[in-house]
Amino acid sequence: MRIDVFTIFPDYLAPLQLSLIGKAIEDGLLEVHVHDLRQWTHDRHRTVDDTPYGGGAGMVMKPEPWGEALDALLASYGPITDGPRPVLLVPTPSGRPFTQAMADELAAAPRIAFACGRYEGIDHRVIDWARQYFDVSEVSLGDYVLNGGEVAALAMIEATVRLVPGVIGNSLSLVEESYSAASDHLLEYPVYTKPASWRGFDVPEVLLSGHHGKVAQWRHEQSVEITSRRRPDLIT
Repeated sequence: MRIDVFTIFPDYLAPLQLSLIGKAIEDGLLEVHVHDLRQWTHDRHRTVDDTPYGGGAGMVMKPEPWGEALDALLASYGPITDGPRPVLLVPTPSGRPFTQAMADELAAAPRIAFACGRYEGIDHRVIDWARQYFDVSEVSLGDYVLNGGEVAALAMIEATVRLVPGVIGNSLSLVEESYSAASDHLLEYPVYTKPASWRGFDVPEVLLSGHHGKVAQWRHEQSVEITSRRRPDLIT
């Protein structure tokens, strides 16, 4: 998998070199390129924004740097004669919600790019133009507004890359996670480890019983109860 991130704050993406993602890069499972959008500007101030047409507060990211940046990305791919088109994700509060199902789909994509907007967003002509060459999705982390797309890109990359075969050492650990299809999209049950008693709180006896059937039943009941209480919208 190849991931490209375009941003005016490339240092924001430094965590991509850490933990499991960093190891996946070292192992050759993942290729990550972080690009400074300002390298595609041509004025002394390296300007990437301007005032919005129609008036209003804030600034809008100019189309010219984005167009040149995406041109360079397409050129770096070389000829794409078969297989899926590259994916372009645009983090924005007005996008469709990012979900575990979307992460599952992205984990199978060989090429993913992120366009991290700032200010009031990216001139929408960039998104319209990009649809000719990319599968474009405007995506939101949730019903709130961030200063830019970098935090959202980090979250989406981590949610996606951990699903790529070989990134997580034990793939079974993905099976019963919150929102997974195997868990019926329920939230995950509580987990415990040694010692069996800590500061007056004991591990539920069923988990010490060694009875796999009862443990599985208890975990499912806990998942249903937690989901009903915290996310009743997930109960079908």
